[in-house]
Amino acid sequence: MTAIQDARTVAAVRTRGLNRVRLVTIILVLVLAALFIAALALGSVFVSPGNVLGALFGDAPRRAAYIVNEVRLPRALTGVLAGLAFGLSGGMFQSMVRNPLASPDVIGITMGASAAAVVCILGFGLTGVAVSGGAFAGALATAILIYVLAWRRGVSGYRLVLIGIGVAAVLSSVVSYMITRADVKDAQQALIWLTGSLTARTWIDVTPIAVILAVVAPLVLVLSKSLKALQFGDDVAKGLGVSVEQRRLSLMLCGVALAAAATAAAGPVAFVAFVSGPIARRLVHGHSSALVPSALVGAVVLLGSDLIAQHLLGGTVLPVGVVTGVLGAPYLLWLMATRSGRAG
Repeated sequence: MTAIQDARTVAAVRTRGLNRVRLVTIILVLVLAALFIAALALGSVFVSPGNVLGALFGDAPRRAAYIVNEVRLPRALTGVLAGLAFGLSGGMFQSMVRNPLASPDVIGITMGASAAAVVCILGFGLTGVAVSGGAFAGALATAILIYVLAWRRGVSGYRLVLIGIGVAAVLSSVVSYMITRADVKDAQQALIWLTGSLTARTWIDVTPIAVILAVVAPLVLVLSKSLKALQFGDDVAKGLGVSVEQRRLSLMLCGVALAAAATAAAGPVAFVAFVSGPIARRLVHGHSSALVPSALVGAVVLLGSDLIAQHLLGGTVLPVGVVTGVLGAPYLLWLMATRSGRAG
């Protein structure tokens, strides 16, 4: 009887956890939908929510349809898709190596994209899609380098983080060197990209990240079963029949692809990947790796920050990366302080 009761208790706890995940997911979807409508409605010309919905479904005045579909929709969609990609990538990395510092923007992956983009802009005079492609390639190359340097009969989470931070520092010096030697006008263009911005986004920016997210996100969700085992440590995962390094490499490649696509689309927007996972896990009370909530939190944070950057600072319009940096930097300092305290 005791064994049956224990099994029922475990099943009840698991059911409550899944129900909470579903509830949090629904709430985040509703919040994201509200922010999305607000992003399409607000601007120098206000479009009512009714006309916004009409424009999206082909039944609105011509002027409102043009403003919504051609001017604001690409920017809003880029923000949502980049936020989903950043959030999913950050949550996956942090769960995989069991370290809250292991997000793409901390361990150097987005800095690799930034360095490559700056080289494209200042070294070769490239713009637009070519810069985005260079950023994507730079992120992938940086991730491979970090993985190779971190390999010692496997990859330790702390080793991956430390090497990633070191690589990011080297790449940051490359960026600084390129900017100090560049013409002022070109350097300004590079700095705007480095801050992270959704300004002047078009359908050309939306398509690549939409395709990559549609392909990679389902793979991550399929591989998430192995992620749950990896959270208990390599030895336990091996005991459960998981090919640890093969699955870790597969997960890492998926996470890098998501972070690279988001960075190529919106620039290296600071701290979105970093804060999404911890916020999501707090909302669901630590249930599993919370990948879907992490992705939705990333989208909410990025789109909400863009609305703040555009409309809530008087007449000043800022790049979205400035707002996310202000929100994320205190959390990073708090996390470093509390972890150092535990270590001591």
